Amino acid sequence: MDEVNVIGFIQAAIRMSTPILLAGLGGLFTSRVGIINFALEGIMVTGAFFGVFGSYISGSPWIGALFGMIGGMAAALILGFMSITVKVDQVVSGTGINILFLGLTSYLLNIVFDIGAKPSQVASFQDIPILSQIPFIGPILFNQNALVYIAMLFVPFCYYVIYKTSFGLTLRAVGEHPRAADSLGISVVKTRYIAVVISGLLGGLGGAFLSIAQLSVFMENMTAGRGYVAWASVTVGNWNPFGILGASLLFGLADALQLRLQAFGIGIPHQFFMMLPYVLTMLVLAGVVGRTVGPSAMGKPYSSESK
Repeated sequence: MDEVNVIGFIQAAIRMSTPILLAGLGGLFTSRVGIINFALEGIMVTGAFFGVFGSYISGSPWIGALFGMIGGMAAALILGFMSITVKVDQVVSGTGINILFLGLTSYLLNIVFDIGAKPSQVASFQDIPILSQIPFIGPILFNQNALVYIAMLFVPFCYYVIYKTSFGLTLRAVGEHPRAADSLGISVVKTRYIAVVISGLLGGLGGAFLSIAQLSVFMENMTAGRGYVAWASVTVGNWNPFGILGASLLFGLADALQLRLQAFGIGIPHQFFMMLPYVLTMLVLAGVVGRTVGPSAMGKPYSSESK
């Protein structure tokens, strides 16, 4: 490929990795307190819908992003209630939430927007061509929209919060030894709910990125399994923000590659190319399972009354 195609390919990979990165960072917070956030798909699709809704009624993509974050938080709080308060199986409740919000957003699409008057496009984030004239790396690094930069800045910020602050120490203590944390006066329930809220905000922003920064429109089931990939990136990334960044970029590269392969007009059904990012995710996940060790309390409900 020539330089223009290479630049476009890398640009697309970074852009397509961004929603995975945001949702994966959200999943990191819940995993650090011992919650399996299998509801990221539902959180993302909720954020995607309300991102478009907020942008549509306000004319501002920033308001849309805020609506997406709030929508994602609301979906995440249902997971929190089911896994923390009710103490049901976290994988089952997460799967149920995904099904619920995939259906609910499709229903709301037809209710909120009249079938004959759905917005074909809403106000979206525009690229920021800062220093984009620098040869080769300029268009790649400095010709993306604002949410891409924000997502990248979240990586070192989340690392600092989790590993360098007392709040991060509390999160990790709750995820590793909730009984010991409780004995020291740390509220396990409160800490887990805070992590769930953060996860919902970041996952909702990841969904909003899909709808108002990448496509400028909401479509049914537009997340297309990215929530599951985001949760896989948490495991592949070894529960570390920089590892999640690497795993997200890997998915973004695979997603950008399948689009390029379709454009070449190879005589293979395009569905096979669309499978590539997910097949790659499964292969990478299969290779790291058993080699990474997550928080000890992962998936285990906690009750202060049980001894």
